[in-house]
Amino acid sequence: MSEQPTGVDVADPPPAESRPRRRSSRRTDWRLGGSTVARWRERTLAVALVAVGLSVIVGALIASLWSSSWASSLATVVGWVGMLVAVAWALSRSRPIGLFVFRWVDVLFGLGLGIVLRTAAGWIDVDLGGSGAFPSYATVNGALSSTWWLDDLLGPVVIAPSLEELFFRGVLLVSLYTVLRRPFGKISAGLVAFLATTGFFVLLHAVAFDSGSAAAVSLALLGGVCAALVLLTGRIWAAIVTHVVYNATFVILAVLGTLLG
Repeated sequence: MSEQPTGVDVADPPPAESRPRRRSSRRTDWRLGGSTVARWRERTLAVALVAVGLSVIVGALIASLWSSSWASSLATVVGWVGMLVAVAWALSRSRPIGLFVFRWVDVLFGLGLGIVLRTAAGWIDVDLGGSGAFPSYATVNGALSSTWWLDDLLGPVVIAPSLEELFFRGVLLVSLYTVLRRPFGKISAGLVAFLATTGFFVLLHAVAFDSGSAAAVSLALLGGVCAALVLLTGRIWAAIVTHVVYNATFVILAVLGTLLG
């Protein structure tokens, strides 16, 4: 039995190549939002602050209650552990797209800015009453302390710059920016993230190391430059290299100052 015509023309579907293609909503930069920073918000921010706050308290107790040459080193390690916990928590939830992309230009930025910032730190020290002489390390019977390799070499040059940048300019800055971007806009979110992370960076060093005014100003410059690098490039490696070079140049100057006596 043959089908009878219904009297209604049924249009053929358009060929596949002529159909409108749906645009992909995948972001390529964490600063634009998207799924890769959806979990880097209030909870991640709270966990990071609590982890580091507890580590600072425990470190301060160790440094004040344990009369050992290793007390200061252990307190520093406890502080690193707090940052590591915060960074691990954030990365276990997601990885902001573009944040860990490496470009060779980041190395150039880091080398140049690290040296400029160390030079500026020397000028600031002199302007605020410092002698301008090379820094030096304390020695015992003409030799460096048994914990020098951790306190003054491995820690400042390798561990601290990496962890601090991942924590301050990674977890804290990205989380704050992500929380504030939609309600207040990109510029306001970036400005608040810049100021808050730089201020907390200086405050934490002041609490942990009892640094003076010259060191506070230099740290504010370092923190501000590193925050600006991450906000402007969307990548973290330039900030890490800048921090490494800044600390490494101090170690070089201090070793020279110790040798020259």
